Amino acid sequence: MKNVLLLLLIIFFTTHTIRGQEEFVDPPSRELTKINFTQFTGGVIVFKALLDHFKDSLTFVLDTGSGGISLDSTTVSLLGLKPTEPERMIRGIGGTRKVGFLKNRQLKLNNLVVDSLNFHIIDYEVLSALYGEKIDGIIGYSLLSRYILKIDYENQEISFWSNGTMKYPKGGYIMRPRLTTIPYLLSEVKDASRQDFNYLFDIGAGLTVLFSEDYMEEKNLLKSKRKRYLKQGEGLGGKVSFDLSVMKELKIGPYKFRNVPINIFDDEYNITSYPTYGGLIGNDIFRRFNCILNYRNRQIHILPNKFYRDPFDYTYSGLELYLVDGNAVIGDIPKGSPADIAGLVPGDEVLAVNRKFGMTLNELKHALQTVYGRVEVIIKRDDSLLVKKMNVINILNGKAIPNQTISNDFRDGFKIRVGGGADYNFRMQP
Repeated sequence: MKNVLLLLLIIFFTTHTIRGQEEFVDPPSRELTKINFTQFTGGVIVFKALLDHFKDSLTFVLDTGSGGISLDSTTVSLLGLKPTEPERMIRGIGGTRKVGFLKNRQLKLNNLVVDSLNFHIIDYEVLSALYGEKIDGIIGYSLLSRYILKIDYENQEISFWSNGTMKYPKGGYIMRPRLTTIPYLLSEVKDASRQDFNYLFDIGAGLTVLFSEDYMEEKNLLKSKRKRYLKQGEGLGGKVSFDLSVMKELKIGPYKFRNVPINIFDDEYNITSYPTYGGLIGNDIFRRFNCILNYRNRQIHILPNKFYRDPFDYTYSGLELYLVDGNAVIGDIPKGSPADIAGLVPGDEVLAVNRKFGMTLNELKHALQTVYGRVEVIIKRDDSLLVKKMNVINILNGKAIPNQTISNDFRDGFKIRVGGGADYNFRMQP
């Protein structure tokens, strides 16, 4: 009898153990296609795709901070397409807009065809000028929600995978966002105090961290000795003013970054949904990881890549450049900034930095972001060519540290031959 009872118990537990190991699961995820991308300042991702039956590819920004998908109004007009009348409000940094739509459209990424997309239409002229390349649209949740995306910043590739079970690489970290159309996460920030920071995961933002002024005031995060430097930016609806500063530490999961440059702005339109959230973390942080976006399972996997220990940009000049009619033109300049003190004004055309001509807009920006102290900016103003001396500040210590010696033959002026064979006499101005 005891043997029979023992046998029944063994059968019972074995059966229930086996049944306990059974579960319904999605099929394994499989790769659908892979595309290459390029990056702008701050790590912003840009890639090509085809719309409907049109043969010329369009340029899109990949943006987890977008709750839909959009097209530039000029692009829509050039393609001869007719959007609906404005019917819905969208909100962004700098304002709100009522937009129309192109509905039930198709996007092609190599052999991957994505149907039934509703593009909202908005003017991205300023965005194109800021990046120096025509931006035809922004891709957000409408596409991100349909696939698993693997973003490889080292090889500048995005691979699209079907939704299903995904085995993540070893050594990374899985973040679990709150997600409706935009992913929100929790991190930890530290300066005068240590605080939890609920943020928008925004790879479409070419910066490190953006805080709302409300959050900064409530948490009293920054040390009183921290200096702030005014800068100008562009958002939906127009120009936006930011304060640039530094905080001691940012922690995302197990990963810590020290002395992080930050941006602070008056969130007039509550784009950060304060007090629920305090701001966003952009792609100058997340480009340091290879990322897997798995919206269906509400997971974002990050794994440090070779850019993880890249130095941050601490330069401050007050200079923002835009591409206008093929020329690098200075936008608004904050009063009291190094650019203002140097005598630069909005509308000046920048021809060279430290006597290096022929640079693209991105190369000019990079040149201004990698040098502290004395910088020589050659500009064209009306019909005159001028050289301005600007002391670029390192916001980490608040100083303009000289990093080069100006040769004697460059101090008093010089002559150079530029396009068309004309000779110009450059005048050095304080």
